[in-house]
Amino acid sequence: MGMKGKIALGAVVGFVVIGAVSANGGGSGEGGSGSGSGSSASAERAGGAGSDKKAGDSSGAAKRKAAFEGDGDFQVGSDVKPGTYRTTGNSDGMCYWERAKDASGELDSLLANDNVTGSSYVTVKSTDKLFSSNGCNDWEAVDLKAKGSPDATPDGDGGMFRVGADIAPGTYKSTGNADDSCYWERAKNAEHSLDSIIANDNVTGTAVVTISASDGYFKTTGCEDWKKTA
Repeated sequence: MGMKGKIALGAVVGFVVIGAVSANGGGSGEGGSGSGSGSSASAERAGGAGSDKKAGDSSGAAKRKAAFEGDGDFQVGSDVKPGTYRTTGNSDGMCYWERAKDASGELDSLLANDNVTGSSYVTVKSTDKLFSSNGCNDWEAVDLKAKGSPDATPDGDGGMFRVGADIAPGTYKSTGNADDSCYWERAKNAEHSLDSIIANDNVTGTAVVTISASDGYFKTTGCEDWKKTA
């Protein structure tokens, strides 16, 4: 799949609020890449490094056995089974993953991708052909029926939180965001397509968002920590 340390399409402060730009999510396959709110087709590939291997677990549950490693290309069906997976504790911003419809390594093969700080959830579909991961902590299989220990003060740069397991539904506030780098996203699933996004925003100053019990995930990057207010 090329060199390690790839940059997600439109990532690196490439977040665009849906509804503001009609071309948001302009990747290929299932509606675009999964770098936050979507992307332009930059497909920039850069050199990178491995991540700090921490055993972070945002749900508070005991660390489970890794399903597969955080570095490598994995064929769907043989190396990795379809399902939802999570990587946690990625602290250096060098974790990159992608879902692809073939192993050509070309831009058109990308279905979704992202650069990760903190945690990320990804649903690998049976129609995917390849899942690639570079510089990430190991991936674990997620039991979507398992209950967790929802946090009322989630880390504003913690990445993805599963609603009902990592974060409770309700209204949250993040204050003191000074440089418009705070990005939040409510998502209905972990496929990271444009259709996955329910709502999102880039924020300067105070951010307030209500997470619904019907939401699947809440993503937050570059924000001050959130506090549940209602």
